[in-house]
Amino acid sequence: MPHSVTSKQVGTATLSYDGKSAPLPVLAGSLGPACVDIRKLQGELGVFTFDPSYGATASCESSITYIDGDAGILLYRGYPIEQLAEKSTFLEVAYLLLFGNLPNTAELGVFTNGVTRHTMLHEQIRRFWDGFRRDAHPMAMLCSVVGAMSAFYPDSIDTQDPRQREISAYRMIAKIPTITAWAHKYNAGQPFVYPRNDLNYSENFLHMFHAVPAEPYTQNPILTRAMDRILILHADHEQNASTSTVRLAGSTGANPFACIAAGIASLWGPAHGGANEAVLKMLAEIGHKDNIPAFIAQVKDKNSHVKLMGFGHRVYKNFDPRAKIMQQTCYEVLEALGIKDEPMLDLAMELEKIALEDEYFVSRKLYPNVDFYSGIILKAMGFPTTMFTPIFALARTVGWISQWMEMIEDPQQRIGRPRQIYTGAATRDYTPIDQRG
Repeated sequence: MPHSVTSKQVGTATLSYDGKSAPLPVLAGSLGPACVDIRKLQGELGVFTFDPSYGATASCESSITYIDGDAGILLYRGYPIEQLAEKSTFLEVAYLLLFGNLPNTAELGVFTNGVTRHTMLHEQIRRFWDGFRRDAHPMAMLCSVVGAMSAFYPDSIDTQDPRQREISAYRMIAKIPTITAWAHKYNAGQPFVYPRNDLNYSENFLHMFHAVPAEPYTQNPILTRAMDRILILHADHEQNASTSTVRLAGSTGANPFACIAAGIASLWGPAHGGANEAVLKMLAEIGHKDNIPAFIAQVKDKNSHVKLMGFGHRVYKNFDPRAKIMQQTCYEVLEALGIKDEPMLDLAMELEKIALEDEYFVSRKLYPNVDFYSGIILKAMGFPTTMFTPIFALARTVGWISQWMEMIEDPQQRIGRPRQIYTGAATRDYTPIDQRG
């Protein structure tokens, strides 16, 4: 793993309370705003900070991903996401996230071979699917199977052993496409398709997902490249809810498979991993371009509770850089599939045009995000909507593993333990049951 450059003190902020003052170091990293170090605040002043959802709190130092939401910038290890999506492959990006630098030819060959040799699942794991209902949500299967992997691979769960951590990383990145594809096959009532070592990462996933024994599955290079690009765009995104969950679970010393299962559970929430599915649902409800004005009026009506899905982002206050790439990918995929008239794409484009020109949305900086087009692409490629979030989890696994490994090696890392403002009853004495009103 690369050696992270630690933050540096660039100044001091002073906080005064109840007649006492505390000098607090102001730290700065290589990019982004400075942060006030409050670790000694309780000792100095006897108070804590209050920051629900941690929107203004840096929980760690990290050298993996950088986001400038105002400028619409996303960097993996310093490389712009636009360059990586255009020129790189997913496994090349996976190596970059894990080890800090783009691999040379020999390094990529060793890494690719290592991932390829770990794509098979222990055969007994296959029996897990027999315990699920046929209509079980694929995310339930992912969460369960990934969490159980520590029972099948106990030789790589010692978090203090660097070699075991690396083997776990290989295993998790290699096996998550197999688990994801098999979750779909189980839902569809189709035979499981085993991984093939002669295919690259995205080809292998598409083959396991779409192939059936009755006929050969032909790879479409444009769809394979689109799959690779989708995985790259979703590989990591700084300290989002699921990544923070992985780090929090990892801070306890939990094994890596349990930590990734925790991340999958967090991603399952519709406000996080299910947004692209919500976009398709919204477009289906609008139905036709003629209905857009009425829909926009509902969005603006604060009493209607109707939301414009696929626009706006917790971090980005500008165009999500991933959205532009996804838009171009959408055009390429539809053309490759010969889809000339896609009603949902027409609706999406018209909705985007209105939102980018309407003062209501412009003033609120509600720009298209990555979810706005990804659902249309995945639907066109034959993925049911229930598989959208599992594919997100497949892509994000490499980011989770990278963040987990960085966290384990951080000398400042301690077990996560947020504070609270207690608003319950003050101290009171126990009353026997026969004396209670």
